[in-house]
Amino acid sequence: MAANWGLRSKSVLALLLACMLASIPAVLLGWRAMEEIRQHFGEAYARNFTLLHRERILAPVARELALARRFADSQLTRQWLLDEDDPQRRARFFAEAEGYRRDFRDQSWFVIAEPSRSYYFVDAEAAAGAQPRYRLDPADPEDAWYFASVGGQATYNLNVNVDHKLGETKLWINVLVREGARVLGLAGTGLDLSDFLADFLVGRDNGVTPMILAPDGAIQAHPDRSRIAYSSGAGQAAGAGLIFDLLGTPAEREALRAALRRAEAEPDGVQILHARIDGQPRLLALSYIAPLRWHLLTAVDLHAARLLDQNWLWPLLGTLVVLLAALLLGFAYAMERLLLQPLRSLKQSAKAIAAGHYATSLPPARGDEIGELSAAFASMAAQVHRHTAELEGKVRERTHALEQANREMVAAHKQIDDSIDYASLIQRAILPDRQLAASLGEHHFVLWQPRDVVGGDFYVYRESEGNCLLGVVDCAGHGVPGALMTMLARAAIDHAIAVAGVDDPAAILRETDRTVRGMLREEQVSRALATNMDAGLVWVDRSARRLRFAGAKIALYASDGHEVREYKGARRALADKRQGEYTNQDIELPSGWTFYLCTDGFLDQAGGEHGFGFGSRRFVDLLRSHAQRPLAEQAERFVARLEAYRGGHPQLDDITVLSFRFD
Repeated sequence: MAANWGLRSKSVLALLLACMLASIPAVLLGWRAMEEIRQHFGEAYARNFTLLHRERILAPVARELALARRFADSQLTRQWLLDEDDPQRRARFFAEAEGYRRDFRDQSWFVIAEPSRSYYFVDAEAAAGAQPRYRLDPADPEDAWYFASVGGQATYNLNVNVDHKLGETKLWINVLVREGARVLGLAGTGLDLSDFLADFLVGRDNGVTPMILAPDGAIQAHPDRSRIAYSSGAGQAAGAGLIFDLLGTPAEREALRAALRRAEAEPDGVQILHARIDGQPRLLALSYIAPLRWHLLTAVDLHAARLLDQNWLWPLLGTLVVLLAALLLGFAYAMERLLLQPLRSLKQSAKAIAAGHYATSLPPARGDEIGELSAAFASMAAQVHRHTAELEGKVRERTHALEQANREMVAAHKQIDDSIDYASLIQRAILPDRQLAASLGEHHFVLWQPRDVVGGDFYVYRESEGNCLLGVVDCAGHGVPGALMTMLARAAIDHAIAVAGVDDPAAILRETDRTVRGMLREEQVSRALATNMDAGLVWVDRSARRLRFAGAKIALYASDGHEVREYKGARRALADKRQGEYTNQDIELPSGWTFYLCTDGFLDQAGGEHGFGFGSRRFVDLLRSHAQRPLAEQAERFVARLEAYRGGHPQLDDITVLSFRFD
C-alpha cells in the first residue's frame, strides 16, 4: 500500500532540495545584493538626515519668522509708520521694539518706512530711538530687494543678502507692514549667515552636502558660500546661483523641477532621485519646509558616506543573501509543482461554480489535504446550488417590495417639496418689498437669504405721514419651523403696532413680547424648546431728522465711510425665558450716513482657512469700506464678500441685512 505524503512532508522535502540546489547560483547574486543594500541604506540615511535637518532648521527660523510677523503686525508699529514724525508714537514704538530685539535670536531688528523710505536698524550696540541708517533709493541696485518685496504678492520673504551699507551679511526675514490694503513699509530681523551655516548646514558627515533652495531653485544656503544666490529671496538675482546649473543633463534638471513640485504638494514627505552634481553621481533627498517656503536638499555620495561597515558586513550579507536566494529558489520551484498547481486547478473550478456552472468537474482525488479540500468543496457546491434556487425566489419577492416602497417614497417626497415651495411663496408674500421700493427706492437695499427654501428671518416696513418704521426679525430655528414662527411673529408685531403706535419701537417690542408669550403655552416657554426671536426696529422721523431705535439682541450700525457706530439693542430676545427691558435710543439723522440692521446669520457664517465665523470686526470693516457707495452696489459687494469668505463651507443660518440712507 502506497504511503500518503501530507503537505508538511512535501514542503520539508522541497525545502531540503531547494537548499541543496541554491548554493551554486547564489554566489553570483551576492555582489548585486550588496549594491542593492547600499542603495537601500543610502536612501534611508538620506531620508532621515533630511528630515532631521529640516526640523533643526524649521524650529529656530520658524520662531524668528513668527516673532517678526508679530513685530510687523504690532499696532504700535503700524501707528508709528502712519505718522513717522510723531514723537509720542515714535517713543511708544521704540519702547516696545526693545522687547522684540531682546527676543530675536540675532538681538536686532529693522524697520523701513514706506513714505520716507528710511531704513532703521537696531542691534545690541545701538541705542533705542536711533536715527535712520540710510534712505533707500529706487535707482540704487543694492536697494532693489526692498522694492521687489513691497511690490510682490507675498506678505513675507526670507532673503540671503549682503547689506554693504550696514556691513552685514545675513539671512533677512522681511515682513510687509500693512494698514488694510496700504503698504506702510517693511519690518523684520536677520540671522547671521555664518552662524546659520555653522549651526544647520556645515556637518561632520563625509559625503553629505545639505543645502537650502528657494521654490525657483535659487540656492539660499550652502556650505560653500560662493554658491549662494544672494538677494534671490526678494525676487532678485534671477538665473544666478541656481541648483540647476550644477546638474549634468537637461533630463536631470527637469527631474529635479518635478521633484520640487512634488515636495510642495507633499510637504511631510521626502523625494528621492539620482543626479550628477558637478559631474559626480549623487543621491538627492528633497523635502519642503512649508512655513519658510524653502526646500532642503541633501546630496549624498554613496561611496564616500559611511553607510556600512564593510569589514564585517560584506561577509555576513554575502552569506545571508546566498542562503536566502538558494532557499527561496528551490522552495519556490517545489511549491509550484507540489502545491500551487493543484490549488490553481481547484481555484479555476471554484470560479466556474461561483459563476453558476455547477456541473464543473473538480480536480481528481488525491491522498493529501488538497484531495480532502476538493471533496469538501464538492459537497459545499451542491448545497450552494440548492440554496441559490431558494434565494432567487426570495430576491424576486424582496425586489418587488422595494420597488413599490421606492415609488411611494418618491410620491411622498414630491408632496413635501410642493408644500415647501408653496410655503416659500406665502412667506415671500408677507415681505414688504413693494412698499420699500415705492417709498425708499434706491435709498435702501435688502439682503434676504434663507438657509433653506423657507426661513426664520423676515423684515417689516410701515409708513405714516411721510415717516416710516423699518425693522428685521430673526425667529428661532430655520427651515419649516422657522417659517412657521415668522407667521406668529408677524401677527404679533402687527398687533403691537396697532396697540403701541408706529413711532415707539420699544413699546412695540414690549407689546410683541407680551403677545407672543400669550400665544404660546407657558410650559412651552419654560422648557428648552426655542421660541424666542431677535428683533431690531427703527422709527425714522424725516422732518425732525432723527431716528428712534430699539432692539432685542440686534444692533443698529451706522457709517459714513470713515467711522462706524454701533447702537446695541437689549441683551434679551423676545419671548425669552426671562423677560427683557426694551428702551428707545434717539439718534440724529446726519446727511451722508448709511444705517444697517443685520441678523446674526451674516456675523456667524463660518468660513476662512479655519472655519471661524465672519465676526463683528470683519463686518465693521465691510461697512467702513463701502458705506459711501450706492446702496445697490453695496448689496452686491456684501454678497460677494460673504461668498468669498464662506468658500466651501455651507450656509449655517438665515441671513438678513436691511440698509437705508436719507440724504
